[in-house]
Amino acid sequence: MNTHEHFRELLEAYAIGSLDAAERAELESHLAGGCSECAKALEEARWLVSQLAYLAPNAEPSDMLKGRLLQTVRAEAAADSQIRQAPVRSTGIPLWLWAGVAALFLFSVYSAWNEQKLRSAVANLQQQAEAQRAERQKLEKELLVAKTQAHEAMIWMDPKSKKIMLQPKDPKMPQLEAMWHPELGLCIRGWKVPSPGEKRMLQLWLISKKSGKPMPSMTFWPDANGTFSAMVENPPDTMSDTQALAITEEPIGGSPQPTSTPMWVGGVS
Repeated sequence: MNTHEHFRELLEAYAIGSLDAAERAELESHLAGGCSECAKALEEARWLVSQLAYLAPNAEPSDMLKGRLLQTVRAEAAADSQIRQAPVRSTGIPLWLWAGVAALFLFSVYSAWNEQKLRSAVANLQQQAEAQRAERQKLEKELLVAKTQAHEAMIWMDPKSKKIMLQPKDPKMPQLEAMWHPELGLCIRGWKVPSPGEKRMLQLWLISKKSGKPMPSMTFWPDANGTFSAMVENPPDTMSDTQALAITEEPIGGSPQPTSTPMWVGGVS
């Protein structure tokens, strides 16, 4: 279990005030250290606890139970008063005190049961919140993919876009094709492209017409079938100032300068 998982288990109990002193001090010290993830989780836990006002029953005993307890205490108190007036005093614990202890015990049991019920309600609300968060993230990801695909389609279909063929250095490798729109950006795609070596990836470079130096751009991988489609919405240079496009194989994360010979090259202008 990592640190965040350990403290996340304490956050709900902290929000309802049921941690012991040692756990509370440990959690508050962690929060004071500036952990944004646990701070956000604590806000969610406090929100969940605030919603329990609509779910949790009143923790006070019912009127009927309070009435019975009062009758029992009064009866025992009256009996004890008569015993005190007798010549011989009893040295045992008064019955009314036993009745009070019993009432306190019953109330403690009820409170413990109610706390457990609150914990279950908190857990259920937490599960619902996690499910909603996961669903929201899924929808956001699907929306981003849809927007990207629509953007790429516009670049490929717009008459203003210029098609660029990238020829492979190895004749056995497939050609790649790119489409560059002066305003919408640059798209590049390929099929049957072999996967890069271990801990390697492909990187696109724009060769400057003025300096002849390669300018680093996006990194990408082909899928299991060797297919990829990548888009650069804001290329590092304009089409008119770019002499060629090149693709190399680079370490994971990309490189500021090429570390290998270009595998594909295509002239722009």
